[in-house]
Amino acid sequence: MTAALRFDPIRLPPVCEELRKEVRAFLAEEIAAGTFDPNKPQREDSDAPEFSRRVGERGWLGMTWPKQYGGHERTFLERYVVTEEMRVANAPTRRFFVADRQSGPVLLKYAPEHIKMDILPRICRGELCFAIGMSEPNSGSDLFAAKTKATKTDGGYLINGSKIWTTSAHIADYMIAIFRTSPPTKENRRHGLTQFLVNMKSPGIKVNPIAQITGQYEFNEVVFTDVFVPDDHLLGEVDGAWKQATSELAYERSGPERFLETYYVLTELVRALGPDPDTRGAEGVGRLVAQLHTMRRMSVSVAGMLQAGKEPVVEASIVKDIGTIWEQQLPHRVRELAAFVDGEASNHATLDELTAFATKLAPKLTIQGGTTEVLRGIIARGLGLR
Repeated sequence: MTAALRFDPIRLPPVCEELRKEVRAFLAEEIAAGTFDPNKPQREDSDAPEFSRRVGERGWLGMTWPKQYGGHERTFLERYVVTEEMRVANAPTRRFFVADRQSGPVLLKYAPEHIKMDILPRICRGELCFAIGMSEPNSGSDLFAAKTKATKTDGGYLINGSKIWTTSAHIADYMIAIFRTSPPTKENRRHGLTQFLVNMKSPGIKVNPIAQITGQYEFNEVVFTDVFVPDDHLLGEVDGAWKQATSELAYERSGPERFLETYYVLTELVRALGPDPDTRGAEGVGRLVAQLHTMRRMSVSVAGMLQAGKEPVVEASIVKDIGTIWEQQLPHRVRELAAFVDGEASNHATLDELTAFATKLAPKLTIQGGTTEVLRGIIARGLGLR
């Protein structure tokens, strides 16, 4: 039953370790220049357009894409290293991350040539921000229950409805979204959805921010009222977007960002415990690091599959599932271990502050990229269990 699953034991080649040194040096320069503080994940403004452009100048956006579109034809494993270092350093990646991770690959596969030639080079230069329009109100993480309609009109489509939990929509230049173009059929409830490229500056779009308990604004509700999308912004097959969206989610669910979002509390715990922790602290950190290492190996394996041109949907869903659970539980485990930290020998206040923030952040982690329940349904279906 489980023979279909594969997590090949891929090792990062030497070129990746050389790249890691370059990225760390770049981030150290940015930190020294005051671009961001790696010890403050709770910063209010993580949109840093100039930082995005400097990342683009280094050739670290569109790394795997063809050079004709501004890409650099490097490997998914090299891109993995850049993502990992950015996430560990708490770098302000919000402006470019979605565009680089999944929107660009979707455009590469399905957009008309003139769209690719216009937009992809600008993503590679760090000039564009993308949002993903999938989830809708009253449908949870059931993407195929989408009701927002795209109605055919002269020269394009009119969009009416709304999307929710739309990360970075308030600063996005474009959205790649799925809308209903036909009713579902009895045989296939996934039928009738079509994927579109939407210019977020179009008339009729209203973005309503959704506040998180951290005080930050990252998610949004996006309301469409007779928004016109031209015919050449339709991506792929009419009524067949479910196949495209499923493939796209392999990019979204498998990267190191899926288990490193609260990582900073682990590093702060290690600092607080010091070089000579007691047996309880050493054992606790050892278990956490072993779990982290296992998830990382699985995630790197998925990157290797993407490099090989595969679509590891089930494997990516597993990485997202266990990664979300781990990073949600991490602040609680750190708090338990920190109870025995000598406050006089460490900056316990910093650890308390970061742990409190990570605890408040944790609930949103299951929303982004698909809830745990939906992911487990995908895994079960991929294993032939439902």
